[in-house]
Amino acid sequence: MSGYFETGFPLPKALTTEFTKQHPNVTWDVREDQFAVITQNAPRVLADNPPDLMRLPQVSELVKDNLLKNLDGYAQAFGWDKWPASQLEQLRLGPGGRPRGEGSLYALGLNFSMTGIFYNKKLAAQVGMTKPPATLAELDQVLGKAKSAGITPILQFNGGATGGLAFPLQNLMASYGPAGPINDWIFQKPGATIDTPSNLQAAQHLEKWTKAGYFQKDINAVDYATMMSRFIDGKGLFMFNGDWESGNLDKQMPGNAGFSLMPPAQQGGKRAAMSAPLTFGIAANAKNADCAAFFLNWVATDKRAREIGVEIGGSRPMGPADAYMPAVASDKVTASTLEAGADIAGDNGAMDFIANATGAIYAKSWTPNLQKLVAGQLTAQELLTKVQADYTGQLEGN
Repeated sequence: MSGYFETGFPLPKALTTEFTKQHPNVTWDVREDQFAVITQNAPRVLADNPPDLMRLPQVSELVKDNLLKNLDGYAQAFGWDKWPASQLEQLRLGPGGRPRGEGSLYALGLNFSMTGIFYNKKLAAQVGMTKPPATLAELDQVLGKAKSAGITPILQFNGGATGGLAFPLQNLMASYGPAGPINDWIFQKPGATIDTPSNLQAAQHLEKWTKAGYFQKDINAVDYATMMSRFIDGKGLFMFNGDWESGNLDKQMPGNAGFSLMPPAQQGGKRAAMSAPLTFGIAANAKNADCAAFFLNWVATDKRAREIGVEIGGSRPMGPADAYMPAVASDKVTASTLEAGADIAGDNGAMDFIANATGAIYAKSWTPNLQKLVAGQLTAQELLTKVQADYTGQLEGN
């Protein structure tokens, strides 16, 4: 089996290793690259040297260009169409790749990831934070206290080809407004726009954080791996990131990492979060497509595979509603991320990632424009205006 996976994330490798252990006749040849590289390389790799299984960026253009295998037959054979519909919604696409959210199935997730705010419990105690902030105003108060105490309030990556400020920005969007219009934009629904009044409030709030010095000074030079190492080393209070790091933080910061959902702007408001499958697809011309589909089904249904998904992936595995769920000790941050995932499901607040709206929007629009926002070269309104213009141009170009 050939695989093209994202570097720095141990879950896929752990699953392929266990799969070979259970099925010794299957071995893996895995290539790894950073997500930004995969985003740029995906069309060429899928066309010229198609892997059996690949970590996927935004999928609309890949479906349009007939580079991904339609999985409807496998869904019927394995019973994926009996899973909760919300697990597969983001992976369904109409003819020609539009709209997303309906139509045929073209990918599956190794788990259902979710983002929020990790925090260092020892640093939180130093600034008097005994529980996660319940409102955006409370979060602002804690950020101010951390800054006054000489603690970096938020560690975030924003360097290179992937702008990590998209994480707090989308969380702020969820605080100020409903998730539905954001998903409509990501799913390329006709007339959808990211330039809305509530999203402007969110972008202005992010701009306020940058001007207040709540991020580390070199944020535009910090990549994801550097952010992670600094957070593990205790060099910042908060970090906007996903539950895929829960298992890692339980190992690297035992008992000292906490997690919470982004608080709403108003007390008691509904919560929302970027929550999406860790997306993998099968190349249209994959040599071992049936085996790749069997592997995806095994990930969601095998007892040990689901344990690995929680222990290493830190998030809820995909699969049937009544599937086995391993127990997690209550003092682990993984327990908090799993609980938060259930809360988001209850509030119907799952959003896809704003970086997934088109194949190029992350690298060519969100990232450079968020970097300019930090540098004071763009205002919040100009950020949204430019991203919307780029989005429209990219859709028209396809």
